[in-house]
Amino acid sequence: MPEGTIIMKGLLKYLSPFAPDQSGAVSVLYELGGIIVICDAGGCTGNICGFDEPRWFMKKSALFSAGLRDMDAILGRDDRLVDKLKDAADHLDARFIALIGTPVPAAIATDFRALKRMAEKRCGLPVLTVSCTGTRLYDQGAEEAYLELFRIFTEKEVKKDEQAVGVIGATPLDVSHVNAAPIIRKKLYEQGYSKVYCYGMDSGLDEVKMAGSAAKNLVLSPAGIRAAQYLQETFGTPYETAYPLLKNEQKKRLHDLAGKKVLVVHQQVAANEIRKEIAAQGDMSRIFGKEDDYHIVCGTWFMQTPELTQKQDVKFEREEEFVSFTENGGFDAIVGDKRLKRALRDFRGEYIDIPHFAVSGEYEEDIWQ
Repeated sequence: MPEGTIIMKGLLKYLSPFAPDQSGAVSVLYELGGIIVICDAGGCTGNICGFDEPRWFMKKSALFSAGLRDMDAILGRDDRLVDKLKDAADHLDARFIALIGTPVPAAIATDFRALKRMAEKRCGLPVLTVSCTGTRLYDQGAEEAYLELFRIFTEKEVKKDEQAVGVIGATPLDVSHVNAAPIIRKKLYEQGYSKVYCYGMDSGLDEVKMAGSAAKNLVLSPAGIRAAQYLQETFGTPYETAYPLLKNEQKKRLHDLAGKKVLVVHQQVAANEIRKEIAAQGDMSRIFGKEDDYHIVCGTWFMQTPELTQKQDVKFEREEEFVSFTENGGFDAIVGDKRLKRALRDFRGEYIDIPHFAVSGEYEEDIWQ
């Protein structure tokens, strides 16, 4: 590439755009029994239902577009949106209303606090707002939705239940499966828990209300960490990160990578779990060159929290950064969604596919063993 060439941050030549923040927010709220309204003209809602929310074809949810017209956006006709919300609330047995932002309300500086007050007064339901912009990635929208959900609905006076455990971060965008909850529950039952609250997947608003009673929270993605910290600060609930969704056949292939130089690309919690599987079979003290250059590198396009980050880990923001890092990293193998391989024309090492729905729109369809 000629010196001085400018590459746009969002320019993608080989990869597809990743799921945006409004899709992450909807993914958290989809199964909770509320009226979810995407504040757009229709396009963002179409993308969510058609591409970013696989449960749309399997499970019902009251998910709507605000249907904003040009003059509605220009003049800020919030009263018309509230009228539509009132009509929907009168015809549906909903427990709350969620208003999700998109580029349109972000551009015209929609006052979501005012909308919340107006809608609660007219509709008689609690209103949750997530001021997404459509310019951020899905995990940031999911993070805000989780935090608002627990702040608004979790009951403050609850008794601790040592047999209850909460699971935060199990959305299809992060775990790449629409039926992950039964698998997670089975593994936690085997650990001695009798109640598993898998927030947002096969669990409803009642479980969210009882979140303060859980003895522990299990966080499956970085999007759930701030919510887990809120629950820890408010209720004293400890949390830990884990990703109990790797299949046996995937683990076997990962074990064969012991001692090799490997790049793992996924959301950070999943990537760290993959690193543990590889490292458990080898010697983590093996180094290449510098003292802190361990042989397993975790890379991500998404949130990267300090508590899960090692010195050699990397965050990608541009497609060419990803290509350059892999080409110059001397990796024997790469673990990640197979769609990422499209950008790696010159990589000749082993590539292990572990899907990430937010990246490719593909999820696991078979049952974990």
